[in-house]
Amino acid sequence: MTVTRLLARPLLASTFIVGGVHALRNADALAAKARPVTDKVAPAAAKAAPQVPVPQDAKTLVRINAGVQVVAGLALATNRQPRLAATLLAATLVPTTAVGHRFWEESDPTEKRHEMALFFKNVSLFGGTLLAAVDTDGKPGLAWRAQHGAGQARREVRRAAKSAKREAKLARAQVG
Repeated sequence: MTVTRLLARPLLASTFIVGGVHALRNADALAAKARPVTDKVAPAAAKAAPQVPVPQDAKTLVRINAGVQVVAGLALATNRQPRLAATLLAATLVPTTAVGHRFWEESDPTEKRHEMALFFKNVSLFGGTLLAAVDTDGKPGLAWRAQHGAGQARREVRRAAKSAKREAKLARAQVG
C-alpha cells in the first residue's frame, strides 16, 4: 500500500467514526430531527422491498446508520475491505445529508449558509468515498479480472482446437 493510501484512508474514515459515535450517543435528539424524513422514507422502503424488515422507528434507523458509519469507518481506516467500507460510507451519507443539512428550509441567512456549507462538505465526502470505493490499490478489480479471464479462456480454447486439428491431421497421415 502506498503512503498516500496509508494516510488518506484513515483521514477519510475519521469523520465517519466520530460522526457515528456522536449519533449513537445522541440518537434521541437526532431521531427527532430525522423523523420528518424517516416517516416518509421508511414506509416507502418497506413497500418497495416487502421481504426486507425495514425498521419504522426513527431512533432505530439513526442507530443503524451510525453503526454502519463506525464499523465501515474503522474498516476503511484499518484497510479491511476498503472498497466495501467506502461504498457503505457513501451510502450512509445520503440519509445523513438529507436529514441533517436541509439548508433550503432555513430562514435565518447565517444558519442557512452554515447548513449549506455542511451540505456541500458531505457532498465532497460522498465524492471522496466514491473514489475510495473504486480504488483497486493498484490491483485489478473483479470486473477487470472477469473480462480478462474470459478473453484468456477464449484464447486457450482456440489454441487447444488448433492443436487438436494439427494432431488429428498428423494421426491421419500416419494411418494413411
